[in-house]
Amino acid sequence: MGGGFGGLSLAQSLKNVPVDVTLLDRANYHLFQPLLYQVATGSLSPANIAAPLRQVLRRQQNTTVFLADVTDIDTTRKRVILSDREISYDTLVVATGSSHQYFGHDEWGKYAPGLKTIEDATAMRSRILLAFEAAEREKDPEERRAWLTFVIVGGGPTGVELAGALGEIANDTLRHDFRDIDPSSARILLVEGSDRILPPYPPELSQKAQAMLQRLGVTVCTGTMVTSIESDAVTVHRGQHTEKFRTRTILWAAGVAASPLGQALAKSIGAPVDKAGRVVVQPDLTVPGHPEIFVIGDLANFSHQNGKPLPGVAQPAIQEGRYVANVIKSRLSGATEALKPFHYVDRGNLAVIGRGAAVADLLKIRLSGWPAWLIWIFIHLVNIVEFQDKILVLLQWGWLYLSYDRSARLITGRDPSKLDLL
Repeated sequence: MGGGFGGLSLAQSLKNVPVDVTLLDRANYHLFQPLLYQVATGSLSPANIAAPLRQVLRRQQNTTVFLADVTDIDTTRKRVILSDREISYDTLVVATGSSHQYFGHDEWGKYAPGLKTIEDATAMRSRILLAFEAAEREKDPEERRAWLTFVIVGGGPTGVELAGALGEIANDTLRHDFRDIDPSSARILLVEGSDRILPPYPPELSQKAQAMLQRLGVTVCTGTMVTSIESDAVTVHRGQHTEKFRTRTILWAAGVAASPLGQALAKSIGAPVDKAGRVVVQPDLTVPGHPEIFVIGDLANFSHQNGKPLPGVAQPAIQEGRYVANVIKSRLSGATEALKPFHYVDRGNLAVIGRGAAVADLLKIRLSGWPAWLIWIFIHLVNIVEFQDKILVLLQWGWLYLSYDRSARLITGRDPSKLDLL
């Protein structure tokens, strides 16, 4: 279940294996999530980073794709319960990912949207662009300043990339588009609870990323905890001080929660789950006591290498999908010896801040600026699933580099006569 990086990697790895593969997903496409923020900031269109699953898997004669909403799992009868039918299984792989996590304040969600789906990205894009439109119409200086204040909560890669893209939008893309406002006067705040942005990265790369953001006009607020989010304000606590920022645009990049199917497994078979709802898996990625059920990707808590769960990014999911495929092949061959436990190979981390600005932690190689930016471009182009999407994305990036123009900055999904977002 799941057509993300883990599920698709598994299905593709079983291409020539004598099994019947059924891939279930509520969307009909595979989403390249690392570039989702570029849809949210108008650099790319949704079709540039999403590939129809049936098209990707069309040559795999042993694979069936179903557009389906999974509601439950009956492990006793070995059936997946859909909204309109049931499907039986011999081996079940659950790779249904994660959603937004507001740390016990779910009411913040309506004011601070997260970024996990194409719908999230297009809604966020509209929210960002509408803020500039509303500021252009606003005559009251305080209200105009609120519309031109953007608060991003979370200083991980998504938050950093969003902040950098917003800085470029304000300083370059929209520079000549308005008559009554100066977009470069926008105030962009990146709020992070820990003592530095990009906490998983080496400290020196965090510092360089912060300097790059500051050159784009982004104010980085580290050691800062959000205590309240309202329709027009964010309240934060920093040290001994509390501060309230007037803003009409709040973007959430601070945390994720596992898919509800983790709780379904916990209820059905007593699968252990952590505080984020992830299923605590065995070294071979199975659920304790159920060797026929695997959990991979963001839904899995695999802590057997260093005592910490693997990061919720593409590479662990892809490697887990391939590993599970190898386990299935081994079982089919009748091998008596179990495969070695799953071992994640960390190939490093990349985060882009803007034009010619990125940081890269590649094993023992640490880069920043242009070299890291070029590596970031290459790695992402290589990993996009469909060839035509690679070409389209490269062309869009080339045009953006030459012109500073984000051609996909469209306001969609709303009544254009109403500027109030809330």
